[in-house]
Amino acid sequence: MLVRFRSGAGDITMFGDVALKLIKMMGHSGTLPSAMLAKDIPAALERLTSAVAAAPGQPAPGPGPGPGNKKVDEDPAVSLQQRAFPLIELLGRCVENECDLLWDQQR
Repeated sequence: MLVRFRSGAGDITMFGDVALKLIKMMGHSGTLPSAMLAKDIPAALERLTSAVAAAPGQPAPGPGPGPGNKKVDEDPAVSLQQRAFPLIELLGRCVENECDLLWDQQR
């Protein structure tokens, strides 16, 4: 599943599991589809940035490739901070432009 965030300040699409986690970190129920009014976005942005900052960082690297270890062609782990960055940027632009934010499941 993918979740698309839309506003007058721009659009982004994220993987559903990560998007729902971030939506809940903003203080929302995680309902799809849903929206947030421009007046509520500054507080949501503050909650999200605080929660992401408190989350564990990049997973520690494991042993190198080899028998019984991570495959050579396997993608590296991506931290929550990295995954949240586009949404944090979009929320910041919504605050600057006083835009509402909508999100729904993309098909």
